[in-house]
Amino acid sequence: MGKDREVIKIEAKDKAGRLDKFLAERLPSFSRSQLQRLIEEGRVKINQEEILKTSREVKAADIITLEIPPPEKTGLEPMDLEIEIIYQDRDLAVINKPAGLVVHPAGTHDGPTLVEGLLAQLDNLSGIGGKLRPGIVHRLDKNTTGIMVVAKNDRAHQKLSRQFKERSVKKIYRTIVGGHPEHDKARIEAPIGRDPADRKKMTVRPENSKRAVSRYQVLEKHPGFSELRVELLTGRTHQIRVHMEFIGHSIAGDKKYGGQASLRTAGSGGFEIKRPMLHAWQLGFIHPGKGEFKEFEAVLPEDYLSFQQYLTSD
Repeated sequence: MGKDREVIKIEAKDKAGRLDKFLAERLPSFSRSQLQRLIEEGRVKINQEEILKTSREVKAADIITLEIPPPEKTGLEPMDLEIEIIYQDRDLAVINKPAGLVVHPAGTHDGPTLVEGLLAQLDNLSGIGGKLRPGIVHRLDKNTTGIMVVAKNDRAHQKLSRQFKERSVKKIYRTIVGGHPEHDKARIEAPIGRDPADRKKMTVRPENSKRAVSRYQVLEKHPGFSELRVELLTGRTHQIRVHMEFIGHSIAGDKKYGGQASLRTAGSGGFEIKRPMLHAWQLGFIHPGKGEFKEFEAVLPEDYLSFQQYLTSD
């Protein structure tokens, strides 16, 4: 793959300032540290002048040219994981992620990842997201199932990433929670930050947190449980899991956030819930190549359906 370029003309309405900060706002697929490295490598010009200082101020009418190097080799081997592909074209693929699969490699995980599965099933993936995250625009937790969109070229990656950053993507989940919420429809607006007592958890807290908004609707009530449709209006880490615990209705099977995992009822033989009953159900966005709003849906997984059936029969 050859070098690509991104050309940005700063308009009068744009908020100028530091070069690295401005680029991070305009190019959400890049982290600020990635952009700083590209600047220091001499890959950024302002009005055809090579710039090496990340703190350089930019202003209206400046023209920034960013040279995007070819993506680095991942070092990952394709792996046949039989991931369900809901839709694909030359710009993107929409997939249904199974439970138990980490999205991209991390230092704490040495098993197969979604990226390795995608390398085996898709002809091309965007590399702009970084060396270890080709094509990955957003993520789901390891044990959350459901719909994801994957970019197959850099332009699509940029356009999709911007929609996620601007919160214009429609994200609908299905989940089964303990108990019956007081209201059949409600909006939860509660800021989320890292739990100071457990750095691997998130929690609702007023300080060191970010605004988080979810909206739910009860779909069906069962003895001791409710099934909800939840729309994410922001995209914080573990947002639905944290918000459900916050209102006193943790997701079934979510041990980290207080969810019940083992059921024992008279005559039923019980039911073991092996993961949080959370499924990314629907995803809607402006197609980066066609410019049209597209909406996709991922079928509910077998374990979720089995739990539904157990609750209904009980």
